[in-house]
Amino acid sequence: MTLLERLHLAGMRDVVAVQPVTGGLAALAGIASRRDAPPVFVKAFADPPAGDVFAAEAEGLAALRELGGVATPEVILADRDVLVLSVLSERPRSEAFWEQFAHLLARLHLNTTHPRFGWHHDNWLGRRRQVNTWNDDGFAFFAEHRLLRWLDEPRVEAALDAQDRSALERLCDRLPDLLPERPACLTHGDLWAQNVLATADGEPALIDPAVSYVWAEVDLAHVWSTSPPPEARRMFEVYAELTSLDAGWEARMPVIQLRQHLAVLAQFDDDWGAADQIRAVLAPFRTRS
Repeated sequence: MTLLERLHLAGMRDVVAVQPVTGGLAALAGIASRRDAPPVFVKAFADPPAGDVFAAEAEGLAALRELGGVATPEVILADRDVLVLSVLSERPRSEAFWEQFAHLLARLHLNTTHPRFGWHHDNWLGRRRQVNTWNDDGFAFFAEHRLLRWLDEPRVEAALDAQDRSALERLCDRLPDLLPERPACLTHGDLWAQNVLATADGEPALIDPAVSYVWAEVDLAHVWSTSPPPEARRMFEVYAELTSLDAGWEARMPVIQLRQHLAVLAQFDDDWGAADQIRAVLAPFRTRS
């Protein structure tokens, strides 16, 4: 079923055409033209997952906006088959924009600390359920629900051998030695550069969240590890200054980004090198012969 047909079935009969757009990985997306209203952004899955994926995404956008003070698109429609949002602008290609984004991200993380790790229900990371069962222990939460959770996914089972799986389990046991103890805060959860856009006024705005209360460095690691544009370089320095981040933060990014590499490996036939990056991080934890 086309995006146009999905919109008409959802009651948006004034949509006359949908121009496909690219950039996302998990869903079909486009800009829908309407007869007597501004265009809207629409996305859907060719084969929708069984669940409340778009309702959860709409809730995540609201949480970022209302709790974190982050600009997000307006949610026009969110049902099982389609998500319709107001249209945002492309982000400016400037260092000033990314410095502004650093302030936004630091404010989000510093102002939303929470005593527990998780969320009040599960939501979605791409096409897979993100498990958010509450836990008082950040290391246990991250190990169980952000790393080991992926081992039963068929593509992960096929890609990682028994030594890889054992190495991941050993890494999880060592998390308190590898990472500093940090409080939970509201995180976007899927924060790569493609999910950073701009308002009509050029302010940073975010899309496609997978929110939960977890370590702030989950967001930092994702944007750091996914080829941010050259003009974003200063963003990391500003964020580190604003949040009093210690000098060793860069060395932790590969461990924290394992979460995203495992999620990519679980969902896509082309894993864009995720399996190789997982094995590289796990190498020191493999059994020595």
